[in-house]
Amino acid sequence: QVHLVESGGGLVQAGGSLRLSCAASGRTFSTYTMGWFRQAPGNEREFVASISWSGRSTRYADSVKGRFTISRDNAKNTLYLQMNSLNAEDTAVYYCAASDTLSVSSTRPYDYWGQGTQVTVSS
Repeated sequence: QVHLVESGGGLVQAGGSLRLSCAASGRTFSTYTMGWFRQAPGNEREFVASISWSGRSTRYADSVKGRFTISRDNAKNTLYLQMNSLNAEDTAVYYCAASDTLSVSSTRPYDYWGQGTQVTVSS
């Protein structure tokens, strides 16, 4: 079992940046594949980015590639999402998720989820 808590969301102008964090507690964070997902009002939750347990492998949704960067600090049990060049379409609740069985390329559901943090981009 792992407990995930996101932070860092807020209101930002289009073109701006935000850095989300996800603090993990419980079982060994460094063994988990981690991911970021988002859900905009009226939309299904969608994949944003994922990272392997070592941090050496990452994957991004096409919509954020080149603008967002996922990273992790296993010593701090923390996952990050650096978001640059934000636009109104990035407005959503952002969730971090963990899995001890999935690979970074998997599209299957993750095992553990945080409560989400709101990101609002004003145009």
